[in-house]
Amino acid sequence: MTRTRTRIAATVLAAAATATAASCSSDDDSDGKAAAPANSAPATSASGSPTSDRPFGPGCSTVPASGKGSFSGMSTDPVATAASNNPVLSTLVSAVKKAGLVDTLNSAENITVFAPTNDAFDKIPKATLDKVMSDKKTLTGILTYHVVGQKAAPSALGSGDFKTLNGAMLKTSGSGQTFTIGDNAKVACGDVQTANATVYIIDSVLMPPK
Repeated sequence: MTRTRTRIAATVLAAAATATAASCSSDDDSDGKAAAPANSAPATSASGSPTSDRPFGPGCSTVPASGKGSFSGMSTDPVATAASNNPVLSTLVSAVKKAGLVDTLNSAENITVFAPTNDAFDKIPKATLDKVMSDKKTLTGILTYHVVGQKAAPSALGSGDFKTLNGAMLKTSGSGQTFTIGDNAKVACGDVQTANATVYIIDSVLMPPK
């Protein structure tokens, strides 16, 4: 009888130990792996701006989500071609064509383009815009003032003083994701990548100094 009771007690203790071990393992992870940490916020730089290379700004929502005019589609084409596929830049593209700058922009390497939206051109009185569009020399001078001969990352715009293809200097200022280009143009969607350029879509047309 004593041996029987001893065997029963040993069986009960072994079963209890197995159950306890299984419970501890389940608490760590039901699949036997370490529990994954909760999702965390995207990493940010010391200035508080995202460290990813994704475009930023309120105007980015107007860029097509897919197709040749999307951020992904634009990244594979040279800048003038990429802009031609983006509907928010159609007036700029027309101006570039009138000025004969398509090949110049597409063949350039590592440039930065400040690209005014259609709404930016709409701020200019129609009679004035029509006059500029028909004057190739003036139009070329204005458009080349929007192009810098180097790639400028957002961090470089905080206190920038860039020489443009026009020959004139262009100042930029700001921080985080808020930047002013020239006197009053604001970056609506920044750090857009094309095959040969970094593009900042802006809400006003830049006028070169006289």
